[in-house]
Amino acid sequence: MTAASSSTTSGRVVLTVAILASFVSFLDATIVNVALPAIARDLGGGLATQQWVVDAYLVTLGAFILVAGSLSDAFGRVRILRIGLLLFGAASLALAFVPNPAWLIALRAVQGVGGALLVPSSLALITARFQGAERARAIGIWTGATTVATLIGPLAGGILVDLLSWRWVFAIAVLPVIPTLMLLRRLSDEHVPGARIDVPGALLSTSGLGVLVFALIEQPRFGWDSPWVWGGGLLGLLLLAGFVWRQRVAPAPVLPLGLFRARNFWAGNLTTLFVYAGLSLNGLIVTLYLQQSAGLSATLAGLAGLPPTLVMIAFSSRVGTWAGRVGPRLFMTLGPALMAGGALLLLSVGEDFDYLTQILPGMLLFGVGLTLTVAPLTSAVLGSVTTDRSGIASAVNNAVSRVAGLLAVAVIGVVIAGSLDLAGFHLAMIVTASLMAAGSIAAAFGIRNPAQPAPDQSASST
Repeated sequence: MTAASSSTTSGRVVLTVAILASFVSFLDATIVNVALPAIARDLGGGLATQQWVVDAYLVTLGAFILVAGSLSDAFGRVRILRIGLLLFGAASLALAFVPNPAWLIALRAVQGVGGALLVPSSLALITARFQGAERARAIGIWTGATTVATLIGPLAGGILVDLLSWRWVFAIAVLPVIPTLMLLRRLSDEHVPGARIDVPGALLSTSGLGVLVFALIEQPRFGWDSPWVWGGGLLGLLLLAGFVWRQRVAPAPVLPLGLFRARNFWAGNLTTLFVYAGLSLNGLIVTLYLQQSAGLSATLAGLAGLPPTLVMIAFSSRVGTWAGRVGPRLFMTLGPALMAGGALLLLSVGEDFDYLTQILPGMLLFGVGLTLTVAPLTSAVLGSVTTDRSGIASAVNNAVSRVAGLLAVAVIGVVIAGSLDLAGFHLAMIVTASLMAAGSIAAAFGIRNPAQPAPDQSASST
């Protein structure tokens, strides 16, 4: 295979496909939260429906994102991208016409499978087609472009909900799918001979997560003494234990447990688990509270979530450079601690609501902490493994962040006792701060800065 350049026609096509394919998945991750109150008003179901709309997507996304790499190797990256796009696009279009919550939740699960095939396959396409400095430049362009989806998602979702309908939040996701499918026809495909897929592992992880999430979401309705709750929770944990056992004996595991022998890998993923659970809990609770209790429109609620993203876009590259010089440990310790402080500042929210004094300061501090955390965290995790395993290491870290968000959303009803009033909001912020503090402690005691190269003695003596 000939390496591509981002300045050549073939390189531009590859990069455009990777950006568009990932864009739809990143957009969905941020645009749907703003539409949840409108969905609940239209279809009913209350908080449980809102949780399932998010978690049905995250269950299949978190489970199948690990399998996506194996599928790409076995069947070809272009083919898997095409399947992912078709699944995501068809599910998104169908979601715009759902008549009830049951169909909404089922189609969100299908959409999650499609989304799981998009991001890893897009990055694999870049990794396979670019080399050296061109690969770094292509990934940088891909990261910047997909970050735009995070920026415009909440605002676009709010505008669509307020001016049209929440159904357009799903329908709009179809637009990038069509040109991406057309561009894919210009790319050749490759697969790895003899590649194997751990089907039992995928089934165990998906079913285990699904059953455990069911027990957590439905606990406020059934109570802890219900067999559906304690039995579902126990079954989910047993299935997940079976998944871990399967990864120890599988010839081609989707989660190579040997990766966790590297200190920065397990410590980085433990930090990821706490930090991204806090991020998901904070993001959903703040968005819902601003609309359902503070009385903001969907558009204003979307705008309210922009400050952290703007801070991150402005300073993340600079933080990455600093962390490269001094190591990730300080940044990964300080960043989550600042986010914990930002969550505690949100405790100032009262009955007499004021965004500028009660929400904005905490959101800005949250954004500073997030900016200090993300790039060093990614660098620490990927830098802990050899280059040939960076793909699976990235997939594992991505899956950990998704599963963290999945469990955080599932447990919201338990945290706030099924009611998002002011007391429930305050309690959720305390839990968010606790998760961030745990992430800070995990980084402080777990992460080790890589050894700095020794100075060139021969150069200094000449």
